[in-house]
Amino acid sequence: MTELPNPAPKPGWREWLLTDAPTSRRQARAAAWYAGWTNLRGNTLAMFGLLVLLFLIFCAAFAPLLASHDPFSQDLGARLLPPGSEGYILGTDSLGRDIYSRLLYGARISLYIVALVALVAPLLGLIIGTIAGYAGGWLDVVLMRFTDIFLAFPRLILALAFVAALGAGIENAVLAISLTAWPPYARIARAETLTIRNSDYIHAIRLQGAGAVRIITRHVWPLCISSLVIRVTLDMAGIILTAAGLGFLGLGAQPPSPEWGAMVSEGRKYILDYWWVATIPGLAIFAISLAFNLLGDGLRDVLDPKESKS
Repeated sequence: MTELPNPAPKPGWREWLLTDAPTSRRQARAAAWYAGWTNLRGNTLAMFGLLVLLFLIFCAAFAPLLASHDPFSQDLGARLLPPGSEGYILGTDSLGRDIYSRLLYGARISLYIVALVALVAPLLGLIIGTIAGYAGGWLDVVLMRFTDIFLAFPRLILALAFVAALGAGIENAVLAISLTAWPPYARIARAETLTIRNSDYIHAIRLQGAGAVRIITRHVWPLCISSLVIRVTLDMAGIILTAAGLGFLGLGAQPPSPEWGAMVSEGRKYILDYWWVATIPGLAIFAISLAFNLLGDGLRDVLDPKESKS
């Protein structure tokens, strides 16, 4: 009696992701994501930046559990205590509020600002840039000259002007930062669109009857996303610094909100004698800005084919 051959073992998930011949679009997309993650994981500095950001998100999410004191509670008898005194891990400020607890809750404000700006500014720039690049002609000229007007002003100065017109507050600060952050994204999207719009497959899609809106949203936007993601990650440090600058000047989050820029502004009066009041929130701003820059550099190596190493 002849023995039947044993069936070939099913490939594991790693072999499924690393195959050179994907059998479906889903497998091809998953393989591309896994290859990108593998490249990013090999970048030590990028992984360090990612870990710092994940730690920040964890602290912001569980701030009520991690905080040792009420961030708004004042105790004038415990004002300006150094770090480690009387149960205050990072000391207290001029009103006796716990700096450690305020730092945790301030992370929520920083992430809130980053998330909103990262949603509004790239989307606005993507729409304007792709329309200008695809349409061309007078519409391209008008939209790009409008973009140049915004690029002619320093971002912080322009944000100050918008906040002065809209009024102080964290929502107005987010809107002002978004209105000053979109022009670079529009430039990138336009450059990508100019490269894509004359491609053979775009001509083929047009011959099949696809309209301009469908071509832009279904075929041009996906090819612009990787460049925008890199730019967004690298811009996060500047966005945080701009938000901190507005808070420092009293035009961002208003007291008693524990915004890091406002905490630095309050502590500058005591910087020589009570260094921790301004230094600790300043170090937090430095750490999150550095983390975004390191992660952005790593993502550029992964997502930008022009930067890939041979």
